[in-house]
Amino acid sequence: MNPEMEAAAWTCGNCRSPMPAGLRFCRNCGFRLGEGTAEYTETVRFQNVPPGTLPRNDAQNSGPYGFAGAPLSVSQRGAIGKRRRRISGTSWMFIGLLIFFMAAAGLTAVVKQIPRRIPRGGVVTVSAPRSYAGVDDFQTAEGNIGVTFLSAETPDGPAEKAGLVGGDIITTVDNQPVHSDDEMTEIMRRIPIGKTVDVVYIRDSETKNTKLTTISREELNRLNDVFENRPEGRGQFGYDDDDAQRVEIPGTKLFGVQLGEILQNRPADLAGIKQGDIVIKFGDVPIRTPEEFLARVRRAIPYSTVDLTIIRNGEQIKIPVKMGKG
Repeated sequence: MNPEMEAAAWTCGNCRSPMPAGLRFCRNCGFRLGEGTAEYTETVRFQNVPPGTLPRNDAQNSGPYGFAGAPLSVSQRGAIGKRRRRISGTSWMFIGLLIFFMAAAGLTAVVKQIPRRIPRGGVVTVSAPRSYAGVDDFQTAEGNIGVTFLSAETPDGPAEKAGLVGGDIITTVDNQPVHSDDEMTEIMRRIPIGKTVDVVYIRDSETKNTKLTTISREELNRLNDVFENRPEGRGQFGYDDDDAQRVEIPGTKLFGVQLGEILQNRPADLAGIKQGDIVIKFGDVPIRTPEEFLARVRRAIPYSTVDLTIIRNGEQIKIPVKMGKG
């Protein structure tokens, strides 16, 4: 067959348009031999392929790459396989971005695990654990003469061991004057955990002294957990604690807790406690705030007897009360 006839016989298997011998795709429709249609901007010819061995675009005698004609050599197959496995530039870009974001996320996680504070001047300092006194919260006392609190909240905590009760006004800690709750917080940060410090405080207009040994937050939580899980349970008095209030005893410098509603057939009622009585002492503990009284009631051992000191009609009375179980 002459070259013209051979070229005419070489037709596209997709659109059946005539194709010059040696082309791998159709110039008319872009059909790539054995792979389907695709877009190309330049012609690619088989190099050094003897006439008559080029693939044909009929549907018969399919070769190893899905097109008709004579099989390609091993080297030609390898070249085509390598080209097909090549990763495009866009794919490399996405892989690079993925690696970048994964590295950034890992670095951020590591940095977040480093607890540090950067003050003015750019100096990095690590906050040391602060000390605790075992009270509910410090508040600036009236006239900025010191700090006060509502109750020695933690059972068997530093404040309770030091003999402090809610309503006391602390004026000096570790030989440092205290005028506000912010100053007290800063002092507690500076005092080492476990250090015993001198405390000066005011109760009933009298200045008193005591010693307090600070504890850590972990020890504070442990003491609270021990109390919450003690087998004896909580004590019960039998009154409406929301109806109790702090009052000043007329004609004295004392404060106490005036009781409101007394619940019927409960320990207080059975002991003869009446509405309007002013509690000034629970056992040996001075009572100056409703929060302190409630804390001491709960801390009492159920079914034990506690001497309650009250003021009724201007007269001081001591009444034994057998506690219930809350």
